[in-house]
Amino acid sequence: MCGIAGMMTKDGTRPPQTAIDAMLAAMAHRGPDGTGTHIAGDTALAHGRLSIIDLATGDQPLFAPDGTALIGNGEIYNYVELRQKQPDFPYRTKSDCESPLALYVRDGADFANDLRGMYAIAIHDPGAKRLVLARDPFGIKPLYYAEDTRGFAFASEPQCLRAAGFGGEPPEANARLELLQLQFTTGRDTIFPGIHRLVPGETLIVHAGKIVERRRREALPAGAPAAKSERDAAYEFDRVFEESVRLHQRSDVPYGMFLSGGIDSSAVLAMMARLNERPVTAFTAYFPETGAADERAAARRVAMAARAELIEVPVTRQDFLADLPAIAAAMDDPAADYAIVPTWALARMARKRGFKVVLSGEGGDELFGGYGRYRSAMRPWWMGGRAMRRKGSFDGLDALTIPAAAWRSGIAAAESLASGNGRTRLQVAQAVDVADWLPNDLLGKLDRCLMAHGVEGRTPFLDPAVADFAFRLPDTLKVRKRWGKFLLRKWLSTALPEANAFAPKQGFTVPVQSWIAADANRLGPLVAANPGVAEIVKPGAVLRLFSAASEKRAGFACWTLLFYALWHRRHVRCMAPSGDVFHALDTAR
Repeated sequence: MCGIAGMMTKDGTRPPQTAIDAMLAAMAHRGPDGTGTHIAGDTALAHGRLSIIDLATGDQPLFAPDGTALIGNGEIYNYVELRQKQPDFPYRTKSDCESPLALYVRDGADFANDLRGMYAIAIHDPGAKRLVLARDPFGIKPLYYAEDTRGFAFASEPQCLRAAGFGGEPPEANARLELLQLQFTTGRDTIFPGIHRLVPGETLIVHAGKIVERRRREALPAGAPAAKSERDAAYEFDRVFEESVRLHQRSDVPYGMFLSGGIDSSAVLAMMARLNERPVTAFTAYFPETGAADERAAARRVAMAARAELIEVPVTRQDFLADLPAIAAAMDDPAADYAIVPTWALARMARKRGFKVVLSGEGGDELFGGYGRYRSAMRPWWMGGRAMRRKGSFDGLDALTIPAAAWRSGIAAAESLASGNGRTRLQVAQAVDVADWLPNDLLGKLDRCLMAHGVEGRTPFLDPAVADFAFRLPDTLKVRKRWGKFLLRKWLSTALPEANAFAPKQGFTVPVQSWIAADANRLGPLVAANPGVAEIVKPGAVLRLFSAASEKRAGFACWTLLFYALWHRRHVRCMAPSGDVFHALDTAR
């Protein structure tokens, strides 16, 4: 797990050292264990390392005999198997990232097709005079790029590109509206004009500082579900999931896991307990002195059954107020997902306890059909079915001054792309979430909150073999009556009966609404005075919303505006995070 950045000039001159240094400095938190650079002709590569595998010789860039250079962020879990298939390549290290380099020498720009892992990779091929970038199919690891008169630049985070002078002044209007209404932004374009995402699974080929070709590796298979019995499916899932968790545990440093007590994380723990002789260390968050659902009882029960050590991490209103400015600063590609608050606290505790790697359950809902919105999407309209995300957070609140009609265009585009090919309604809904919600909200949150503390997050559900198996399952093995993730629940009820896999779902809620309501009289005027909020919300609407913060819809709108005000302070007005929420907002007026 690392940070990568680089540049290729249009005029063939050497990339300016000042730009490379600026990008390296901006991503220092991603690579606390060392840096490396490589400049050859018109191209520069920069790497900040968080050492996980091959601690002694795994520094980057890595080089092939012909001078081709590679830098990477992520982990290639099948690197051992790939090395065995390429015995003639002159490996110089034990790094997992040397296998993609060997594949590039053999396969060229199609090198990523055999990779099993999470990755953002950049390769400079001086012989072909090209730069090749690739991102994993689920978008677990981020990668951004920008083009201007100087040439092409890329980095693990938009703030690295902005530090080097790339991109226009934020926010981009459509992306800002999406953020307010959806809590995340969709597609290739970011909230920073001129800065774009490599979409999940994309490979870019750059020549003379310009993109000349795009290729795409899809995360999900095409076609309708395959016929499969429940018994056969359960057996096959056990096999593919065990293999995935085993591969995701490859590490030269200690690893733990995040446990919520829910189905997905309990399944990860059950498999880790099977594969590890020593007790697994699990971290779970809870919210003392609030009305939020307390998952500790479920987490304790599961941890005890799996012989795991459970570390309980309290997250209080004081933590919320103290940490949120730094969290918003880390979320440069913004997602106003309130789960960023406990994720930040868990990552901080994991690193404090000496863990650089944690496994988590992201992707289980998307692949196995866990969300309630999927059951609604499966029904035709005359039976109460409805499209996902029909309403935005501010619909009906009469608060925004900006036109809100087009906020759903990105989701609509994803729905159009996901449809057809014999897919069922459920598969289309899953594919829409995998296209945008997963990489641009859940995985972005995991990456930024963990990397801010030098911790790598691994997601064994988001594995090509698991995804190929899960997406092809018959709908009835995903959703049956009121149960989502039916097959996963059946497997867990046998693998770890103490998880109570068919118990009613509590739901995961962070009590940001009650925390905000407790300080609404102070927070409302400060948020209203923020220049970014003032330009998009009607006069008096902020105070009206904060006065009703204890109500569900108003409270969620208040959370979104509070996050946006802090994000705007850092990433538009370029003010470094300092002090708690009150201090940060007061100094931003």
